[in-house]
Amino acid sequence: MTQTQSSVSVRLIKKYPNRRLYDTQTSTYITLSDVKELVLDNEAFQVVDAKSGDDLTRSILLQIILEEESGGVPMFSATALSQIIRFYGHAMQGVMGTFLEKNIQVFIDMQDRFAAGQSKGLYGAQFGPEAWAQFMNVQTPILQNMMNNYIDQSKNLFVQMQDQMQNQTRSMFSAFPFKPAEPKK
Repeated sequence: MTQTQSSVSVRLIKKYPNRRLYDTQTSTYITLSDVKELVLDNEAFQVVDAKSGDDLTRSILLQIILEEESGGVPMFSATALSQIIRFYGHAMQGVMGTFLEKNIQVFIDMQDRFAAGQSKGLYGAQFGPEAWAQFMNVQTPILQNMMNNYIDQSKNLFVQMQDQMQNQTRSMFSAFPFKPAEPKK
């Protein structure tokens, strides 16, 4: 069940200069771990600077990601992070953010359908957390293969889209009397 942002009351968290986070709903100070729990619970929230009112939500979410990446098993390789950084300032920066967001949503939808189908179809009500963990241990290689195929397809579509945009740009500027760039030696 999804609701639009306008119909959901957004929990306000204020960040004070001493780096403390104050949850206005519970009237208590909270930690980044508490904010992570809000994310995991699908709670709508916004973090604002207590003094200026600036929206700091993205900054706090990035701090949580940094903590998660620093401890345990990281989700992003150094190569993946480097590639993401290279898109900043690039003409495709806006497209890349949307591309990643949509692909993550597709992955979540696939995961939900897979979990719902497997837990209801195969095991009924007896499919608890332990059984799910065992099942996932067996299914992980299959899921990885499926995701690798999906990522390859997404990559190909992205490259095609980028080529198409370059071709459209070339055709759009072909009417102007520009000299072609000299090939780099």
